[in-house]
Amino acid sequence: MFGKKEKAEKREGFIKRLRARINRGDSWLTYDLANLAPGGKIDEDVLEELETLLVMADVGVETTERIISDLQKSLARKELKDVEALQSSLRKSLCDILAPVEAPLSVRQTDGPFVILMVGVNGAGKTTTIGKLARRLKDEGYSVMLAAGDTFRAAAVEQLQAWGERNDVPVIAQQSGADPAAVIFDAWDAARARDIDVLLADTAGRLQSQSGLMDELAKVKRIVARRDEAAPHEVMLVLDASQGQNALVQAEKFHEALGLTGITVTKLDGSAKGGILLAIANKLKVPVRFIGIGEAAEDMQPFAAEDFVDALLASGEQKK
Repeated sequence: MFGKKEKAEKREGFIKRLRARINRGDSWLTYDLANLAPGGKIDEDVLEELETLLVMADVGVETTERIISDLQKSLARKELKDVEALQSSLRKSLCDILAPVEAPLSVRQTDGPFVILMVGVNGAGKTTTIGKLARRLKDEGYSVMLAAGDTFRAAAVEQLQAWGERNDVPVIAQQSGADPAAVIFDAWDAARARDIDVLLADTAGRLQSQSGLMDELAKVKRIVARRDEAAPHEVMLVLDASQGQNALVQAEKFHEALGLTGITVTKLDGSAKGGILLAIANKLKVPVRFIGIGEAAEDMQPFAAEDFVDALLASGEQKK
């Protein structure tokens, strides 16, 4: 297990990488606010231009309106005297949106394994996230088992087994095309028999528009509850940040079908630059457990609202 000093160093390194990767290319997230107000004066025109930048950065219309409304109130109270005051007020507004969803994953004592059902569309990084999460839980002292519930994608079981071998974690799998609910049901029994702390259950990547597949996920959830009525104890959606507003649509559909208890946002080093996280937090208010910025295990860390906002608002000087 990691010591406190090593954990702090890993966290500090992650924040530095987050700031560097999120601030590549052109978007409001890298935009020096001084460019919005060359004369240093903050007025309605400046806020209107900032509003456009927010919408273009996948923050979404509804969330952008909330942010700009907060800033307009500050402007009316003559609190936005300069760019520094605008930055401070914007930071507070973003933190107000994100702070309520900052909630680390907590593994509770249960009668049997603590079941985490992992869901998401193909390509979001779900299986990779499972591998990273297994590693993290092991490092925290928990025993972990993986359930290969994605029985339809050819390489899904092999990919999960590779993560199992890498982390020295057992994997319960069946033949291709097996009933996913049956695989996870059997895995629960195996985890209970071996006194495993956490069961991480993979599921097939779902297109949220395919209602039959969403129904099947709901079936998996019901079947697991037959073994433990409190299970799954966590329904975690893995979202690809580079999907932009489509990621918000996915989150809404999964939440409606399954009642999400947590979200992990991957690929924040992609083109969306993190604005979508604000839209999801504002609309759904589902806890954001982890954020990811790359392939390495240390590139996934617990979500911290203030650190994230500071990375978004890094000025040109901070990025050098």
